[in-house]
Amino acid sequence: KAVVSTQSTGAADIMTSSSPRVALKNDLIIRAAKGEIVEKVPVWIMRQAGRYLPEFKEIFAKHDFFSICQDPELSCQLTLQPVDRFSLDAAIIFSDILVIPQALGMKCSLIPVVGPCFETPLKSLDDVNALTNFDTKNLQYVYDAISLTCSKLDGRIPLIGFAGGPWTLLSYMVDGQASKTCAKSKRWLYDDKNKSAVLMDLLNDCIVEHLCAQVVAGCSMVQVFETNAGFLTPKMFNEIVAPRLEYICKSLKKKLESLGIEGVPIALFCKGANQSLPILNKLGYDVLSLDWTLDPEIAREFVGCTIQGNLDPCALYAPKEQLHEMTKTMLEKFGTRS
Repeated sequence: KAVVSTQSTGAADIMTSSSPRVALKNDLIIRAAKGEIVEKVPVWIMRQAGRYLPEFKEIFAKHDFFSICQDPELSCQLTLQPVDRFSLDAAIIFSDILVIPQALGMKCSLIPVVGPCFETPLKSLDDVNALTNFDTKNLQYVYDAISLTCSKLDGRIPLIGFAGGPWTLLSYMVDGQASKTCAKSKRWLYDDKNKSAVLMDLLNDCIVEHLCAQVVAGCSMVQVFETNAGFLTPKMFNEIVAPRLEYICKSLKKKLESLGIEGVPIALFCKGANQSLPILNKLGYDVLSLDWTLDPEIAREFVGCTIQGNLDPCALYAPKEQLHEMTKTMLEKFGTRS
């Protein structure tokens, strides 16, 4: 049976070798995440590093996606490209949510047009039990990239780390790739709750360890991406996924506290789970990220913590004047507190 290594979580090892944290010159997003009144709305972009940058395309012409993720120097370069061009209030490490399944022994490659694909998707509980034991040492390249990036930033702005949520990771590992229905993975939730529970509980512990190690390496904030939440019924999400997301948040805070690390905001993005906002509000996260289908003023009626979001990515196709107006309206609706 695959387990999370308890002999060496990696976090303690990184703690002893990492450099002392540099005081942030711009901590706007950290203060906002904690619900403090701020002088302006902090701005960062979900996919800051991307094909809209010629320097990004230049690197991608020479290296494949996961090779870049596994190269701390290249990951650092791509992370810094947008923050060197624009006045952003945070950087987000260039990595991928699927590094956890890879660390569990699953082989994944990025297929043009299709996206990330697993060579051998999981089909049974035996497949789950055959996964490699998780050890953060297998993801050292992520933490090295974070340490290098923090060194380059030198406190200019905070660095955000991240991990996929348990349901989203399960859906990729079972469906084998992005799916329009998540039919194979949803079948696991319907016809054999035991095997889906075993896998998600394993992933939960991996996620906590991975996020903790990212913070130890230098991240000032982390986010859990439960991107496939909208594929589930509200009942299924609330009963199966939400309790595990709560476990991640509480376990991570407890683990960081045991390492003497405090004040690191934890954000949660559950795309398509707007119907569960009252539930999400009770999970303990400092920040809830909204997708573009929900007005922030309506979200505020159900949420007491800080919220962030939520411009429609396709709004970039709009005329510049209209895009400016939509952005201005969004900023006004979010405001400068929470």
